[in-house]
Amino acid sequence: MSLRRWRAVSALVLLAGAACACSAKQAGAPPKLQPRVAVPEARRLVLPFDAYNFSPAEIMTLEVADDLLVGDCMRERGFAWQALPGPAESEIAPPHRRRYGVIEPEVADVFGYHFPADRPAVAAYKSRDLETRITGAPPKVRDAAGECLDRARDRLTARVPEADGAFFSETIYSAFDASQRDEKVTRAFRAWSACMAGEGFHYPDPLAAITDRRWSTKAPSALEIRAARADVTCKARTGLVSTWAAAEERIQNDAIRTHPKKFQALRSVKTAQLEAARQVIAAR
Repeated sequence: MSLRRWRAVSALVLLAGAACACSAKQAGAPPKLQPRVAVPEARRLVLPFDAYNFSPAEIMTLEVADDLLVGDCMRERGFAWQALPGPAESEIAPPHRRRYGVIEPEVADVFGYHFPADRPAVAAYKSRDLETRITGAPPKVRDAAGECLDRARDRLTARVPEADGAFFSETIYSAFDASQRDEKVTRAFRAWSACMAGEGFHYPDPLAAITDRRWSTKAPSALEIRAARADVTCKARTGLVSTWAAAEERIQNDAIRTHPKKFQALRSVKTAQLEAARQVIAAR
């Protein structure tokens, strides 16, 4: 499949159904593991494929540009339309927050394995994003806005080259899968598993922990909070995140070297779309 525009795809979506995205208050007793050991912050995790994929912040840039162009089009047709500014990039969740399971102590402490709640500015934006406003509009406004959105996206992709999005999606998944079979990673899994067992939690790897059906609840239980806290600390003690990220980096770089033309096309698509969107935003 070939396309000019796709939304962000990432191996982290393997975890997307593991727990609900509800916010929750902190629960449970203090963790047994002391002292807490630093874990690489999610915002510092950068992988080679990031240069070809759209981050959540970049997707929002595209959406803001769409919204501005829809506004222009709607006013030309005699409709009122108020485009919304996007939240600051620092408010938007980092792309690899849950790629290796929960890695942030402050997230584990409050949300356990549940998805962290969006920050207020992001939550407010999502509650009234472009597609929500279009689908919720009266029929005549909705039809006009839908046509304007098609026109906006045609404009923003008019000079965008073709790229193989299906290849990219498949390569992301295969690289993530291969990283889990890397010898150093499997050793780190065993060390992490032993650490977790010492705290009373028995999982072969972090993906098994985050997909435990016991966590499929509206809010995290005290047990879930304790498990997530232990998980984060065991990752730090065993160096699992840095080991796993290094393996993925090597595998992704191998894929880029093996398919240079495909990745060049992917990068051209991303660059062209973002440049077009930023020009629309800068003109306001």
